[in-house]
Amino acid sequence: MKPMMILPPLIFVALAALFLFGLNREGGDALQSTREGGPVPALTVTDFPGAESFAVETLKDGEVKLVNFFASWCAPCRVEHPQLIKLKAEGVPIYGVNYKDTPAKALGFLDELGDPYRALVQDAKGRTGLDWGLYGVPETFVIDGDGIVVKRFAGPITVQILDNIIRPAMAEAAQ
Repeated sequence: MKPMMILPPLIFVALAALFLFGLNREGGDALQSTREGGPVPALTVTDFPGAESFAVETLKDGEVKLVNFFASWCAPCRVEHPQLIKLKAEGVPIYGVNYKDTPAKALGFLDELGDPYRALVQDAKGRTGLDWGLYGVPETFVIDGDGIVVKRFAGPITVQILDNIIRPAMAEAAQ
């Protein structure tokens, strides 16, 4: 067999292994946030039809909370949604920011999967996403009672991420 004939399958196997490794790592948190340790940024948002709204002052109410950026067009948002519903059932306040989406589509998404949010706002133009340093959706921020960002997590919250990253950050925020 000629050496050049074996090269393409070897390259394919190497790339497949690299992609598999990349998909299975917990690296969503590897993207550093300049917001961690600082106050929550501004909210340049509009009210979401039929939902209670919130403001920066709401995020300084003395309790640990999550701020979750999501969109109906976001497949990973569907993946994390059961974890958000679970957290809501446990009494964790979650504030939603619907990112670059239409209210009608977002309402359909929430009607289908359940609404985990205590309050919800619309970031139709993405301005708040920029202010918060968003890389994409979903992203979740753990906020302490004083309105300080304790943790930013980019990517869907899986059971493993919830137990190993989000819950420990919530515990840290409660101190």
